[in-house]
Amino acid sequence: MLLLYMAVLSSAFSGLLLLNGGVMVEGVAVKVTGNISKIEDASYFRIYYGNTFKVIKNDLDGKSYLLIQSNSKMAAKTKYCTPRIKSFVIPLANFSMDVSYFPGSFLELLGLMPSLKGITSERIASPCLLKLYNEGQLQMLNKSEPQQFSQYTAHFISYNSNQQTQSCNYVAFVPIGEQTPLQRAEWIKYLGVFANVETRANEIYEAVKSNYMCLANSAASKKLKPIVAWMEFNDGVWTFTKEAYKLKYIEDAGGENLDESINKITYNITTIEDMEQLHAILCTVDVLIDGTLTPDPFGYNATLFLQNLNIEDQSCLAFLSHESVWRHDKRLSTDLALDWFDGAVSQPQLVLADLMEMLFPTGNYTTTYFRNLLKGEEATSLGLENCDRDTFTAMEPTIITCT
Repeated sequence: MLLLYMAVLSSAFSGLLLLNGGVMVEGVAVKVTGNISKIEDASYFRIYYGNTFKVIKNDLDGKSYLLIQSNSKMAAKTKYCTPRIKSFVIPLANFSMDVSYFPGSFLELLGLMPSLKGITSERIASPCLLKLYNEGQLQMLNKSEPQQFSQYTAHFISYNSNQQTQSCNYVAFVPIGEQTPLQRAEWIKYLGVFANVETRANEIYEAVKSNYMCLANSAASKKLKPIVAWMEFNDGVWTFTKEAYKLKYIEDAGGENLDESINKITYNITTIEDMEQLHAILCTVDVLIDGTLTPDPFGYNATLFLQNLNIEDQSCLAFLSHESVWRHDKRLSTDLALDWFDGAVSQPQLVLADLMEMLFPTGNYTTTYFRNLLKGEEATSLGLENCDRDTFTAMEPTIITCT
Protein backbone atom coordinates (compact mmCIF):
# COMPACT_ATOMS: atom_id res chain seq x y z
CA MET A 1 0.00 0.00 0.00
CA LEU A 2 2.82 2.40 0.85
CA LEU A 3 4.50 1.67 -2.48
CA LEU A 4 1.25 2.39 -4.30
CA TYR A 5 0.87 5.68 -2.45
CA MET A 6 4.42 6.73 -3.25
CA ALA A 7 3.96 5.80 -6.89
CA VAL A 8 0.78 7.82 -7.14
CA LEU A 9 2.34 10.87 -5.54
CA SER A 10 5.45 10.56 -7.65
CA SER A 11 3.33 10.51 -10.79
CA ALA A 12 0.87 13.17 -9.72
CA PHE A 13 3.30 15.62 -8.13
CA SER A 14 5.84 15.74 -10.94
CA GLY A 15 5.96 19.32 -12.15
CA LEU A 16 3.65 20.69 -9.47
CA LEU A 17 3.39 24.21 -8.17
CA LEU A 18 3.01 24.33 -4.38
CA LEU A 19 1.14 27.38 -3.14
CA ASN A 20 1.71 27.58 0.58
CA GLY A 21 3.31 30.68 1.97
CA GLY A 22 4.72 31.47 -1.47
CA VAL A 23 7.05 28.46 -1.49
CA MET A 24 7.68 26.74 -4.82
CA VAL A 25 8.58 23.08 -5.13
CA GLU A 26 12.06 22.56 -6.49
CA GLY A 27 12.11 21.44 -10.10
CA VAL A 28 8.74 22.88 -11.13
CA ALA A 29 8.14 22.14 -14.79
CA VAL A 30 4.80 23.84 -15.28
CA LYS A 31 3.57 27.37 -15.02
CA VAL A 32 0.10 27.62 -13.51
CA THR A 33 -1.59 31.03 -13.42
CA GLY A 34 -5.04 32.53 -13.01
CA ASN A 35 -7.62 30.74 -10.88
CA ILE A 36 -5.35 29.54 -8.08
CA SER A 37 -5.23 29.94 -4.29
CA LYS A 38 -2.18 30.66 -2.20
CA ILE A 39 -2.28 29.65 1.47
CA GLU A 40 -1.30 32.55 3.71
CA ASP A 41 -2.29 31.62 7.26
CA ALA A 42 -3.80 28.13 7.57
CA SER A 43 -1.44 25.52 9.01
CA TYR A 44 -3.10 22.21 8.24
CA PHE A 45 -3.63 22.05 4.49
CA ARG A 46 -1.63 22.73 1.36
CA ILE A 47 -2.58 23.06 -2.29
CA TYR A 48 -0.56 21.81 -5.27
CA TYR A 49 -1.36 22.72 -8.88
CA GLY A 50 -0.67 20.86 -12.08
CA ASN A 51 -1.88 21.63 -15.61
CA THR A 52 -5.01 19.49 -15.45
CA PHE A 53 -5.25 18.56 -11.78
CA LYS A 54 -4.74 19.77 -8.22
CA VAL A 55 -3.80 18.06 -4.98
CA ILE A 56 -4.91 19.07 -1.49
CA LYS A 57 -2.80 17.71 1.34
CA ASN A 58 -4.90 17.64 4.53
CA ASP A 59 -2.62 17.30 7.55
CA LEU A 60 -5.52 16.80 9.94
CA ASP A 61 -6.85 13.62 8.35
CA GLY A 62 -3.52 12.59 6.80
CA LYS A 63 -4.96 12.35 3.30
CA SER A 64 -4.12 13.72 -0.11
CA TYR A 65 -7.04 14.58 -2.39
CA LEU A 66 -6.22 14.33 -6.08
CA LEU A 67 -8.64 16.61 -7.98
CA ILE A 68 -8.76 16.00 -11.73
CA GLN A 69 -10.30 18.47 -14.16
CA SER A 70 -13.38 16.99 -15.85
CA ASN A 71 -12.25 18.06 -19.33
CA SER A 72 -8.91 16.24 -19.12
CA LYS A 73 -8.03 12.80 -20.46
CA MET A 74 -6.90 11.87 -16.99
CA ALA A 75 -10.48 12.21 -15.62
CA ALA A 76 -11.79 9.09 -17.35
CA LYS A 77 -8.72 6.96 -16.66
CA THR A 78 -7.78 7.78 -13.08
CA LYS A 79 -9.45 6.70 -9.84
CA TYR A 80 -7.76 6.32 -6.48
CA CYS A 81 -9.23 5.28 -3.14
CA THR A 82 -6.63 4.21 -0.60
CA PRO A 83 -6.16 5.04 3.09
CA ARG A 84 -3.79 7.83 2.02
CA ILE A 85 -5.12 9.22 -1.27
CA LYS A 86 -8.50 9.77 -2.90
CA SER A 87 -9.33 11.16 -6.32
CA PHE A 88 -12.27 13.30 -7.47
CA VAL A 89 -13.33 14.77 -10.80
CA ILE A 90 -13.84 18.52 -10.53
CA PRO A 91 -15.74 20.74 -10.46
CA LEU A 92 -17.90 18.48 -8.29
CA ALA A 93 -21.19 17.69 -10.01
CA ASN A 94 -22.95 17.45 -6.66
CA PHE A 95 -22.17 16.75 -3.02
CA SER A 96 -23.71 16.13 0.38
CA MET A 97 -22.55 17.03 3.88
CA ASP A 98 -22.77 15.86 7.45
CA VAL A 99 -24.07 18.99 9.18
CA SER A 100 -22.54 18.17 12.58
CA TYR A 101 -20.27 21.14 13.32
CA PHE A 102 -19.96 21.76 9.59
CA PRO A 103 -19.80 25.51 8.84
CA GLY A 104 -22.15 25.58 5.86
CA SER A 105 -21.74 29.35 5.62
CA PHE A 106 -18.55 28.70 3.64
CA LEU A 107 -20.73 27.16 0.91
CA GLU A 108 -23.03 30.19 0.98
CA LEU A 109 -20.12 32.61 0.62
CA LEU A 110 -18.77 30.64 -2.34
CA GLY A 111 -22.15 30.36 -4.04
CA LEU A 112 -22.08 26.54 -3.98
CA MET A 113 -25.56 25.95 -2.59
CA PRO A 114 -26.97 24.81 -5.99
CA SER A 115 -24.56 21.84 -5.95
CA LEU A 116 -25.45 20.78 -2.40
CA LYS A 117 -27.98 17.94 -2.66
CA GLY A 118 -28.06 16.14 0.69
CA ILE A 119 -27.75 16.81 4.44
CA THR A 120 -27.85 14.59 7.52
CA SER A 121 -30.04 16.69 9.82
CA GLU A 122 -32.38 19.69 10.03
CA ARG A 123 -30.32 20.92 12.98
CA ILE A 124 -28.54 23.64 11.04
CA ALA A 125 -27.85 27.25 11.97
CA SER A 126 -28.12 28.75 8.47
CA PRO A 127 -31.60 30.11 7.70
CA CYS A 128 -30.95 29.88 3.95
CA LEU A 129 -29.79 26.28 4.16
CA LEU A 130 -32.92 25.49 6.14
CA LYS A 131 -34.99 27.29 3.52
CA LEU A 132 -33.33 25.26 0.77
CA TYR A 133 -34.31 22.04 2.56
CA ASN A 134 -37.85 23.30 3.18
CA GLU A 135 -38.22 24.01 -0.54
CA GLY A 136 -37.41 20.38 -1.32
CA GLN A 137 -33.99 21.09 -2.81
CA LEU A 138 -32.10 18.87 -0.34
CA GLN A 139 -32.46 15.19 0.47
CA MET A 140 -32.41 14.15 4.12
CA LEU A 141 -29.82 11.40 4.63
CA ASN A 142 -29.64 8.87 7.43
CA LYS A 143 -26.20 8.81 9.08
CA SER A 144 -26.76 5.21 10.14
CA GLU A 145 -27.04 4.26 6.44
CA PRO A 146 -23.78 5.58 4.93
CA GLN A 147 -24.51 3.85 1.64
CA GLN A 148 -26.94 6.73 0.97
CA PHE A 149 -23.96 9.06 0.60
CA SER A 150 -22.49 7.09 -2.30
CA GLN A 151 -24.94 8.65 -4.78
CA TYR A 152 -23.05 11.93 -4.54
CA THR A 153 -19.71 12.86 -6.02
CA ALA A 154 -18.44 13.87 -2.58
CA HIS A 155 -19.66 13.76 1.00
CA PHE A 156 -18.11 16.38 3.29
CA ILE A 157 -17.57 15.73 6.98
CA SER A 158 -16.11 17.90 9.71
CA TYR A 159 -14.56 15.10 11.75
CA ASN A 160 -12.87 11.74 11.29
CA SER A 161 -13.62 8.16 12.21
CA ASN A 162 -12.24 4.84 10.98
CA GLN A 163 -15.55 3.83 9.45
CA GLN A 164 -16.09 7.08 7.56
CA THR A 165 -12.58 7.63 6.28
CA GLN A 166 -12.74 4.31 4.41
CA SER A 167 -15.53 5.61 2.14
CA CYS A 168 -14.17 6.71 -1.21
CA ASN A 169 -16.24 9.89 -1.59
CA TYR A 170 -15.74 11.25 1.95
CA VAL A 171 -13.82 14.51 2.32
CA ALA A 172 -12.70 15.85 5.70
CA PHE A 173 -13.24 19.60 6.06
CA VAL A 174 -11.95 20.62 9.48
CA PRO A 175 -11.30 24.36 9.88
CA ILE A 176 -12.07 23.97 13.58
CA GLY A 177 -8.76 22.14 13.91
CA GLU A 178 -6.82 25.36 13.33
CA GLN A 179 -5.44 27.51 16.16
CA THR A 180 -6.41 31.07 15.17
CA PRO A 181 -9.58 32.72 13.81
CA LEU A 182 -8.01 33.66 10.48
CA GLN A 183 -6.50 30.21 9.98
CA ARG A 184 -9.99 28.74 10.37
CA ALA A 185 -11.50 31.27 7.95
CA GLU A 186 -8.92 30.52 5.25
CA TRP A 187 -10.38 27.04 4.81
CA ILE A 188 -12.78 28.68 2.38
CA LYS A 189 -9.95 28.15 -0.12
CA TYR A 190 -10.02 24.42 0.62
CA LEU A 191 -13.65 24.20 -0.51
CA GLY A 192 -13.07 26.54 -3.42
CA VAL A 193 -10.53 24.18 -4.97
CA PHE A 194 -13.18 21.43 -5.29
CA ALA A 195 -15.40 23.74 -7.35
CA ASN A 196 -12.79 25.68 -9.38
CA VAL A 197 -13.84 28.90 -7.65
CA GLU A 198 -10.48 29.87 -6.21
CA THR A 199 -10.87 33.46 -7.40
CA ARG A 200 -14.08 33.84 -5.38
CA ALA A 201 -12.50 32.13 -2.36
CA ASN A 202 -9.49 34.45 -2.54
CA GLU A 203 -11.71 37.53 -2.72
CA ILE A 204 -13.79 36.48 0.27
CA TYR A 205 -10.79 35.64 2.42
CA GLU A 206 -9.01 38.85 1.47
CA ALA A 207 -12.09 40.90 2.44
CA VAL A 208 -12.49 39.04 5.73
CA LYS A 209 -8.80 39.19 6.62
CA SER A 210 -8.43 42.87 5.72
CA ASN A 211 -11.44 43.78 7.86
CA TYR A 212 -10.24 41.60 10.74
CA MET A 213 -6.73 43.08 10.68
CA CYS A 214 -8.06 46.63 10.49
CA LEU A 215 -10.17 46.01 13.59
CA ALA A 216 -7.27 44.29 15.38
CA ASN A 217 -4.92 47.17 14.60
CA SER A 218 -7.51 49.60 15.93
CA ALA A 219 -7.84 47.60 19.15
CA ALA A 220 -4.05 47.41 19.53
CA SER A 221 -3.95 51.19 19.97
CA LYS A 222 -5.99 50.97 23.19
CA LYS A 223 -3.82 51.69 26.23
CA LEU A 224 -6.04 49.97 28.79
CA LYS A 225 -6.37 46.22 28.32
CA PRO A 226 -9.36 44.71 30.17
CA ILE A 227 -8.74 41.27 31.67
CA VAL A 228 -11.03 38.62 30.23
CA ALA A 229 -11.93 35.18 31.61
CA TRP A 230 -13.47 32.73 29.14
CA MET A 231 -14.77 29.78 31.15
CA GLU A 232 -17.24 26.89 31.22
CA PHE A 233 -19.22 25.12 33.95
CA ASN A 234 -19.77 21.37 33.89
CA ASP A 235 -20.68 18.92 36.67
CA GLY A 236 -19.89 21.37 39.45
CA VAL A 237 -16.53 22.44 37.99
CA TRP A 238 -15.54 25.75 36.40
CA THR A 239 -12.82 25.52 33.75
CA PHE A 240 -10.88 28.37 32.15
CA THR A 241 -10.54 27.87 28.41
CA LYS A 242 -7.23 26.94 26.85
CA GLU A 243 -8.58 26.90 23.28
CA ALA A 244 -6.01 28.84 21.29
CA TYR A 245 -8.45 30.55 18.90
CA LYS A 246 -10.48 31.97 21.78
CA LEU A 247 -7.38 33.33 23.51
CA LYS A 248 -6.28 34.85 20.19
CA TYR A 249 -9.65 36.58 19.82
CA ILE A 250 -9.20 38.22 23.23
CA GLU A 251 -5.72 39.44 22.37
CA ASP A 252 -6.78 40.78 18.98
CA ALA A 253 -9.76 42.59 20.54
CA GLY A 254 -7.42 44.54 22.80
CA GLY A 255 -7.99 42.46 25.90
CA GLU A 256 -5.70 40.48 28.15
CA ASN A 257 -6.12 36.82 28.99
CA LEU A 258 -5.60 35.49 32.49
CA ASP A 259 -1.96 35.38 33.54
CA GLU A 260 -0.24 32.26 32.22
CA SER A 261 1.27 31.73 35.66
CA ILE A 262 -2.18 30.57 36.77
CA ASN A 263 -1.58 26.94 35.82
CA LYS A 264 -4.65 25.55 37.57
CA ILE A 265 -7.62 25.82 35.20
CA THR A 266 -10.35 23.75 36.94
CA TYR A 267 -12.19 24.70 40.13
CA ASN A 268 -14.75 22.57 41.97
CA ILE A 269 -17.50 24.66 43.59
CA THR A 270 -17.87 22.11 46.40
CA THR A 271 -14.22 22.45 47.45
CA ILE A 272 -13.48 25.36 49.80
CA GLU A 273 -9.87 25.74 48.69
CA ASP A 274 -10.85 25.74 45.00
CA MET A 275 -13.53 28.34 45.58
CA GLU A 276 -11.16 30.64 47.47
CA GLN A 277 -8.67 30.44 44.60
CA LEU A 278 -11.38 31.01 41.98
CA HIS A 279 -12.75 33.96 43.95
CA ALA A 280 -9.31 35.56 44.12
CA ILE A 281 -8.73 35.12 40.38
CA LEU A 282 -12.15 36.45 39.40
CA CYS A 283 -11.54 39.58 41.49
CA THR A 284 -8.98 40.55 38.81
CA VAL A 285 -11.37 40.00 35.87
CA ASP A 286 -13.15 42.82 34.01
CA VAL A 287 -15.13 40.81 31.45
CA LEU A 288 -16.36 37.23 31.78
CA ILE A 289 -17.49 34.99 28.92
CA ASP A 290 -19.57 32.03 30.02
CA GLY A 291 -19.19 29.28 27.43
CA THR A 292 -21.15 26.68 29.38
CA LEU A 293 -22.85 24.16 27.12
CA THR A 294 -26.54 23.79 27.91
CA PRO A 295 -29.45 21.87 26.36
CA ASP A 296 -31.62 24.96 26.91
CA PRO A 297 -29.84 28.16 25.76
CA PHE A 298 -33.10 30.12 25.96
CA GLY A 299 -33.44 29.23 29.63
CA TYR A 300 -29.83 30.00 30.54
CA ASN A 301 -29.94 33.36 32.32
CA ALA A 302 -28.14 35.48 34.93
CA THR A 303 -29.83 33.66 37.82
CA LEU A 304 -28.50 30.30 36.66
CA PHE A 305 -25.04 31.75 36.04
CA LEU A 306 -24.82 33.23 39.55
CA GLN A 307 -26.09 29.98 41.01
CA ASN A 308 -23.31 28.08 39.23
CA LEU A 309 -20.74 30.70 40.24
CA ASN A 310 -21.60 30.08 43.91
CA ILE A 311 -19.68 33.06 45.31
CA GLU A 312 -21.38 34.89 48.19
CA ASP A 313 -19.08 37.90 48.49
CA GLN A 314 -19.38 39.53 45.09
CA SER A 315 -18.14 42.98 46.10
CA CYS A 316 -14.84 42.71 44.20
CA LEU A 317 -16.23 41.17 41.01
CA ALA A 318 -15.97 43.99 38.46
CA PHE A 319 -17.65 41.97 35.70
CA LEU A 320 -20.79 41.89 37.87
CA SER A 321 -20.78 45.54 38.90
CA HIS A 322 -20.11 46.57 35.29
CA GLU A 323 -22.68 44.09 33.95
CA SER A 324 -20.23 42.41 31.64
CA VAL A 325 -21.04 38.69 31.58
CA TRP A 326 -21.52 37.30 28.08
CA ARG A 327 -22.44 34.14 26.19
CA HIS A 328 -21.74 33.27 22.55
CA ASP A 329 -25.14 31.66 21.91
CA LYS A 330 -27.01 34.73 20.69
CA ARG A 331 -27.74 33.21 17.28
CA LEU A 332 -29.20 29.72 17.10
CA SER A 333 -31.75 27.81 15.07
CA THR A 334 -35.11 26.61 16.32
CA ASP A 335 -33.42 23.20 16.69
CA LEU A 336 -30.72 24.84 18.87
CA ALA A 337 -27.86 24.70 16.34
CA LEU A 338 -25.44 27.46 17.33
CA ASP A 339 -24.28 29.82 14.61
CA TRP A 340 -21.07 30.11 16.66
CA PHE A 341 -19.99 26.85 15.00
CA ASP A 342 -21.03 28.04 11.54
CA GLY A 343 -21.11 31.72 10.55
CA ALA A 344 -18.64 32.71 13.25
CA VAL A 345 -16.04 30.38 11.72
CA SER A 346 -16.24 31.80 8.21
CA GLN A 347 -16.57 35.46 9.29
CA PRO A 348 -14.32 36.00 12.33
CA GLN A 349 -14.35 39.76 11.81
CA LEU A 350 -17.89 39.80 13.23
CA VAL A 351 -16.75 37.98 16.37
CA LEU A 352 -13.83 40.37 16.78
CA ALA A 353 -16.13 43.39 16.41
CA ASP A 354 -18.41 41.90 19.10
CA LEU A 355 -15.51 41.41 21.49
CA MET A 356 -14.24 44.95 20.95
CA GLU A 357 -17.68 46.30 21.87
CA MET A 358 -17.72 44.07 24.95
CA LEU A 359 -14.29 45.27 26.08
CA PHE A 360 -14.65 48.90 25.04
CA PRO A 361 -18.40 49.68 25.03
CA THR A 362 -19.60 52.40 22.69
CA GLY A 363 -23.32 51.74 22.96
CA ASN A 364 -23.83 52.18 19.21
CA TYR A 365 -22.93 48.67 18.03
CA THR A 366 -25.20 45.64 18.24
CA THR A 367 -23.32 42.39 18.79
CA THR A 368 -23.88 39.50 16.41
CA TYR A 369 -22.84 36.41 18.36
CA PHE A 370 -22.62 37.48 22.00
CA ARG A 371 -25.47 38.36 24.37
CA ASN A 372 -25.19 40.09 27.72
CA LEU A 373 -26.54 37.81 30.44
CA LEU A 374 -26.72 40.44 33.17
CA LYS A 375 -28.69 42.84 30.99
CA GLY A 376 -31.23 40.14 30.20
CA GLU A 377 -30.39 39.73 26.53
CA GLU A 378 -32.01 36.61 25.15
CA ALA A 379 -30.89 34.27 22.41
CA THR A 380 -32.27 34.92 18.93
CA SER A 381 -34.04 32.05 17.21
CA LEU A 382 -33.28 31.77 13.50
CA GLY A 383 -35.74 30.17 11.10
CA LEU A 384 -36.07 29.98 7.33
CA GLU A 385 -37.97 33.28 7.43
CA ASN A 386 -34.65 34.94 8.35
CA CYS A 387 -33.20 34.10 4.92
CA ASP A 388 -33.59 37.39 3.06
CA ARG A 389 -31.91 36.47 -0.22
CA ASP A 390 -32.14 34.00 -3.07
CA THR A 391 -30.76 30.74 -1.71
CA PHE A 392 -28.85 30.14 -4.95
CA THR A 393 -27.18 33.55 -4.82
CA ALA A 394 -23.77 33.77 -3.19
CA MET A 395 -23.73 35.49 0.19
CA GLU A 396 -21.45 38.48 0.61
CA PRO A 397 -19.35 38.85 3.77
CA THR A 398 -20.43 41.48 6.30
CA ILE A 399 -17.75 44.15 6.50
CA ILE A 400 -17.55 46.19 9.70
CA THR A 401 -16.79 49.90 9.36
CA CYS A 402 -13.16 50.40 10.27
CA THR A 403 -10.79 53.29 9.79
